[in-house]
Amino acid sequence: MKIFANKRAGRPAQARLVFQLSPVAAACAVFISAMAGNVCAQSASTAQASDAPIQVVTVSGIRRGIEAAISVKKNSDSIVEAISAEDIGKLPDVSIAESIARMPGLAAQRVGGRAQVISVRGLSPDFSTTLLNGREQVSTGDNRSVEFDQYPSELMSGVTIYKTPDAGLIGQGLSGTIDMQTVRPLAFSGRTIALNARGEKNSLGAIANAKSTGNRFSISYIDQFADRTVGLALGFAHLESPVLGHETGLYEPWKKDARPGVPAGTYIMDGIKSVARSGDNERDGFMGVLQFRPSKSWTSTLDVYASKFQREDTANQLEINLGNYNGGYTPGLMYNPATVSNGILTGGTASGVYPLVRGMYNDREDTIRATGWNNEFRFAGWSLTADVNFSKAKRDEVSLENNLQISNAAGDPFLDTVNLRFGTGAFPTIRPGINYNDPARLYVRNTIYGSGYGKTPRVEDELKGFKLAANVPMPAGMDGLFSSIDIGVNHADRAKKKRQPEGSINLRGAPSTISGDLQYAPVDLGFSGTGSIPAWNVPGVVAKYMVFEPTDTRDYLIAKAWDVNEKITTGYLKANIDHELGTVHMRGNVGVQVQRTDQSSTAKYWDGTATAGNQVKPVTDGKTYTDVLPSLNLAFGFAGEQTVRLAAAKQLARPRVDQLRAALDFGVSNTNFKPGGSGGNAQLDPWRANAFDISYEKYFGTKAYVALAGFHKKLTSYIYTMSRDYDFSKFTPGTIARTNIGTYTAPYNGQGGTLKGIELSGSMPLNLVSPMLDGFGVSASATYSDSTIKIQDPSGSIGTDIDLPGLSKNVTNLTLYYEKAGFETRISQRRRSDFVGEIGNFANERTLRHVVGENVVDFQIGYTFNQGSLKGLGLLLQVNNVTDAAYETYAADRNQPLEYQKYGRTVLLGANYKF
Repeated sequence: MKIFANKRAGRPAQARLVFQLSPVAAACAVFISAMAGNVCAQSASTAQASDAPIQVVTVSGIRRGIEAAISVKKNSDSIVEAISAEDIGKLPDVSIAESIARMPGLAAQRVGGRAQVISVRGLSPDFSTTLLNGREQVSTGDNRSVEFDQYPSELMSGVTIYKTPDAGLIGQGLSGTIDMQTVRPLAFSGRTIALNARGEKNSLGAIANAKSTGNRFSISYIDQFADRTVGLALGFAHLESPVLGHETGLYEPWKKDARPGVPAGTYIMDGIKSVARSGDNERDGFMGVLQFRPSKSWTSTLDVYASKFQREDTANQLEINLGNYNGGYTPGLMYNPATVSNGILTGGTASGVYPLVRGMYNDREDTIRATGWNNEFRFAGWSLTADVNFSKAKRDEVSLENNLQISNAAGDPFLDTVNLRFGTGAFPTIRPGINYNDPARLYVRNTIYGSGYGKTPRVEDELKGFKLAANVPMPAGMDGLFSSIDIGVNHADRAKKKRQPEGSINLRGAPSTISGDLQYAPVDLGFSGTGSIPAWNVPGVVAKYMVFEPTDTRDYLIAKAWDVNEKITTGYLKANIDHELGTVHMRGNVGVQVQRTDQSSTAKYWDGTATAGNQVKPVTDGKTYTDVLPSLNLAFGFAGEQTVRLAAAKQLARPRVDQLRAALDFGVSNTNFKPGGSGGNAQLDPWRANAFDISYEKYFGTKAYVALAGFHKKLTSYIYTMSRDYDFSKFTPGTIARTNIGTYTAPYNGQGGTLKGIELSGSMPLNLVSPMLDGFGVSASATYSDSTIKIQDPSGSIGTDIDLPGLSKNVTNLTLYYEKAGFETRISQRRRSDFVGEIGNFANERTLRHVVGENVVDFQIGYTFNQGSLKGLGLLLQVNNVTDAAYETYAADRNQPLEYQKYGRTVLLGANYKF
């Protein structure tokens, strides 16, 4: 095992701004303004219908991106949302996740202060599918959901979110399908080169050896050759961004248990910690597109995308066990006094505790490679498309834990008295009585938690696929209702595997203090009242003083390794509708998609009752099934650029990949001789739903729109984790089991439940309301979602009958902007109400948390030179997370906090240049 010393991780500063917007009110204002302008819009529509010449106006900047996105939404046969870069390489966000999270009905979950995964219409990321140029993407996580912070916004030309599927949409999800797109060079009129560079500063300041500054830059090159028969687009984006965080956390679960000095029947928890996190994110992304169009009848396009993402960080923390355990030393834990509110412990003075100074190091490297080759042939009105693609993702991770406690060479303990105060909406107060900022009193030795522990997870995900599709026009005389027929077949072969070697980190030799060359500047935990603690190079200490030999062959580790394979063959038939019903233009499609799925998993399990040398045994499981997915999309165009859309479909979302694992923990009780186990379920059916959507949309050309939409999904199959009776007959031979029937805890399919919601959205330049407001504009949306589906938390730590993960009942987005004569500014807010999130816990496993609703505000101001020697140069100032919004989680009750985290305000200053 090779361990590298971490390279980065000073002194935090805090600031707080109060800034609050009302997106719901703004959305309503847009709606009312739009309807008030209906008469003017109808007049404009009538004028366009005449033979009068149309004036061509060149639009740039913010409005260019908005109008391009409105055009996509307006012309689609499905209900979609879209974002479009206002110029090549100029989506304004660090990753594509922040851009997507501004769309109606979509919300981001932050991980480490950054938007990472996306919920569509109140459903978790597991329910949506992500595509790149129409092809399903692999993932470096344990599941199939894409981590969007690995996709630089600078390399994307736009994103389309399909809220309703059609039969020809491959990889469709139950909640939606997110299709990211790169540029097509032959769509440009000439050579284009774009440069972007920005410096970054985080408001928390440097921590330990980590910087508070970063940078990002990108370059895009687009050109055409050979009389515009060959097009080339190349893009590269680099990001180096600090990882900084102030965090506090409480042990879970909250429970009613006896503690000295605490009234009986009080909800308590077993520990608390204060953490300063520091490190660095580095990401390099590359995009390449080669187009060849020798004639109007043949276009060949080769796409490549590659990214490398590395996150290295250290969490320096003071941790206090409040579970009435201090290594067995006396005196034991005593609260004197304890403070209790509404039956919940909210603080007090705890004596007889033995705090731990811990260093948690994590180094994760993700790589993604994706290639696709598309050929389109056109002959006399019909077309044939052939597409092949390959993508692969890898994750290599090292997690190390160092535990130190105040002691001396003899190992004598130093017990402490700590004043505690914790509640919601702020950092807990943790004031120890001993000064821990003395590395000479902190020994590398076996603490009450052991010396340390480490993990080295590895994930590989590989996807191969091909698609053959044809569009055939309806024969003359048969083209009354249908204009053409699409028919096609797609095959995808996916293989994903995970390995997680881990083990104890044991002391080599006698206890020792840390040498000066491995010490960093002290870390200030003043945000929680704790004071400063030492910080050190965790992997360096492990390499110098300790032994770490991870393995995945121990009994309790066998079930953490698994392989899952999926082969999905999809055939579809879609009839495209284009018909006049009097003065109403009806367009859309009706069709059916048939999916044949073959899923299987191989793994191993540990049989503790078998003879020595025969405890590790293989297990294989899987199933095949077929889904028939009909769909209908209708768009009715009325006078005044009004559109009513209706959609109905049967939808599905395939199970999480890690839920399909055959791996399990198995054992037989020595008392009742019954078998039991827990693990995955390769026999799972997907989530299935019957969905209905309706939408009213009013457009003002491509300048503005307002929309009101409703959706209803009736789930006929869903997945939840529970314990059931299970036939262990294939595991029990040769064991001491006296029966084959036992209890197995795993994901299972259930039935019933609905999800419904309503969305109001709009975008408008305010000069449509009054010429005095020329240059101002607003985009806003508000979504309300509700579900009758309740699930059980398998850990029991956050309660029973909880909402579906990812479901925020209220999601709102608002962007206000001003753009004129090269000057532009915008302020954006995305807000969501409380939801159940799935996060990685201390054991590097997914767990559920109630997440407090967030209100994240971003600001941007800039100026672009449109003439003179500086033409094409743009200057830019951005402030992300203006209010330093906290990330906060809790257990079954809001008064039972679990985590409170702040990641700082980020200021970026830079320039764009296009020529």
